Amino acid sequence: MAADPNEQQHGQTLFSQRARYHSSENNFEFSWPAVPVHQFVEERDHALAEHTPTGLIPLDLGDELGLDYPATTPTLLTRYAKICADEALSVSFKAAGTVYYVIRGEGCSTQDNNVIEWGAGDLFCFPGAGKTVHQAGGRDSLLFLATNEPLLSIDRLSPPPPGEAVVEAVHWPADEITRQFEPVLRRPITEKTSGHAVLFSSSALGGSTNILPTVNCAVNTLESGKDQRPHRHNGVAVTLCIRGQGVYSQIEDQRVDWIDFGVQITPPAALHSHHNRGPERMECLIFQDEALHYYTRTPGFSWT
Repeated sequence: MAADPNEQQHGQTLFSQRARYHSSENNFEFSWPAVPVHQFVEERDHALAEHTPTGLIPLDLGDELGLDYPATTPTLLTRYAKICADEALSVSFKAAGTVYYVIRGEGCSTQDNNVIEWGAGDLFCFPGAGKTVHQAGGRDSLLFLATNEPLLSIDRLSPPPPGEAVVEAVHWPADEITRQFEPVLRRPITEKTSGHAVLFSSSALGGSTNILPTVNCAVNTLESGKDQRPHRHNGVAVTLCIRGQGVYSQIEDQRVDWIDFGVQITPPAALHSHHNRGPERMECLIFQDEALHYYTRTPGFSWT
């Protein structure tokens, strides 16, 4: 009788040989590398350089995070997208959705029958799985984009096709963002104020404050000469500086001086604050996976 290929020595099967067992005095200890305080300077300079060709510039710390796939943080991957004048860039990502902010330029983006015309300061998104074509106008354009690809990569998942996705094509025009800020900037600062910000969501997400099911996104501001109170939260933050002359962050014991259109990471649970010593109001775009913590009921926000 032929031996069963699943049977091994000492009565073990191929399947039981794959099993591993762990026991520790403190099972809440883990060995993943910490999310670092980081600023993507070289990537920013490359994105802003005049002769950089059309293409994507990933902000990838996957190796430092101990991952075998690209990631800016354990749950987010961000990129710059340079599109030279009158050229097109075609992309497709394994993500729940892709959110774009227009740093400069104008053009249009198409996914299936959805076409969004955009200009500087606009924010827009598409479902993540479909092919999207970005067409620049008569001058170079630069976009900043974020996806939750690393979150899907953990389980090697693929997103649903656009027609079945939770995320829809949405456009938040710059003029309307400015209008939404008018009452926010008149709001007095109190002991409970965490910042003057506008968060972005859509009708598809059922009245939540999230831009993707596990990601929240906001434009945050800080008046000249003001300080944002130190605080912490469990969500990691990826911050794009839109206007940041004379602005710096204090992240635990590290100071990070802002650079226009640079991107920095604030690690989860790190005590941090922002300080504006420049001549004008600070403005930044922030992506956080705090929405994931909202869902798991673990936001961890505190002032200490």
